[in-house]
Amino acid sequence: MTNMEAEILLVEDSQNDIDLTLHSLRRENLANRVQVLRDGEEALDYIFCQGRFAQRNPDPVPRLILLDLKLPKIDGLEVLRQLKSDQRTKTIPVVIITSSREEQDILRGYDYGANSYIQKPVDFDQFRSTVKTMGLYWLVVNQSLASNGAQAAGKR
Repeated sequence: MTNMEAEILLVEDSQNDIDLTLHSLRRENLANRVQVLRDGEEALDYIFCQGRFAQRNPDPVPRLILLDLKLPKIDGLEVLRQLKSDQRTKTIPVVIITSSREEQDILRGYDYGANSYIQKPVDFDQFRSTVKTMGLYWLVVNQSLASNGAQAAGKR
């Protein structure tokens, strides 16, 4: 995979939301590679190359993480807290995309370092439009250290 290829981690346990997100990203040609992880423990193992992902090459780093909050094993806020407290992963953009409207979740998400908080629209077309807009911004418009791969981390 070259540095120009998008790598998105989609951390989501709802198969319907996985299918809809993947369909929306691929329809807009925004993701050459999307890794789906279904719970918080699996997400942390993948990102930190541990557990069943111990042999995974950590480079290139993901360009974007789409993170649900209501996850089995380890919730999304704890995943976010660990990501943003680690030097190796704190610059990866994390977008919380969840059905939660709770103010406490929004506040904690931003306190822990979320780059964006999006409530999942219920309407199919609105959901697709939201994913398209989010993908265009984070993968095309936004410039981040994560988009430059491991070379950026090594130069700091």
